Amino acid sequence: MLYICECGGKTFSLPSQGDVVGKIETAVTKTGYNLAMVARDYDVGYTELLEANPGVDPQHLRPGTVLVIPNQFVLPNAPRQGIVINLPEMRLYYYTGKGEVITHPMGIGREGENTPVSVMKVIEHIPNPTWTATDTMRKLRAQEGVILPKSVPPGPDNPLGQFAMRLSSPTYLIHGTNDPLGGIGRRSSSGCMRLYPEDIESLFHQVKNGTTVYIIDQPYKAGWLNDKLYIQSRTTLNENVLQGQDDINDIKRVVQQQINNKPVQINWNEVVEISTETQGVGVPQIIGRLA
Repeated sequence: MLYICECGGKTFSLPSQGDVVGKIETAVTKTGYNLAMVARDYDVGYTELLEANPGVDPQHLRPGTVLVIPNQFVLPNAPRQGIVINLPEMRLYYYTGKGEVITHPMGIGREGENTPVSVMKVIEHIPNPTWTATDTMRKLRAQEGVILPKSVPPGPDNPLGQFAMRLSSPTYLIHGTNDPLGGIGRRSSSGCMRLYPEDIESLFHQVKNGTTVYIIDQPYKAGWLNDKLYIQSRTTLNENVLQGQDDINDIKRVVQQQINNKPVQINWNEVVEISTETQGVGVPQIIGRLA
């Protein structure tokens, strides 16, 4: 069961058994729309929408083009509590404790300013935050020819948007953005995690201080829906790229963890093909069935 929150995000009932939520949808493009605008309308990230629709021109979508909306997810292999952020997906999962999971696309740290794999907690809620640039941020942007101000007060030009939650490693925030079409579903931040304005507003009012935040790196996820075994892949983060046989071994390991002595028929050729895909990734695919 899927319903769209009035305030942003997707809420799914957790399966009593299994690991897959949601369903693949389609959308027909409108005149004057680009891919980033469609992504926001359907609360998906720019990169995951682009990868699910290889061959489309993201800036000049033809009206009437049918796009795949990747709204089906294999849940990450992580505790189903608190917040789980899977960096290769650029996606956040919030387990409400009420048998539900809410998921949002997000922007993460640029290469060289990586969002760290770690376990943190939410320690502070900050409405109308002031954005402050660190010396490192200003030096890095200056090398790119961008001169950052030392700080930006609350308002429409604030890169943090209207809401921020500080984590226990205090330089890291989960926050909004003043550039929703340019920053969500991309490596776009200096290490913080940014959400669409409507998504951070929703999350801000639901998540309590003390909530655990698990930040993980899982480009491959495997899980069950009824008697079918699915795999969902995302492009590996550049700094963690695995090559050739190592990449194949990684996806095989993830699949083997789900088999766990079950009588399963696996299409290993399909598994290998998925491990080498560079387009059309992100959509869960069936790679096995209970025998």
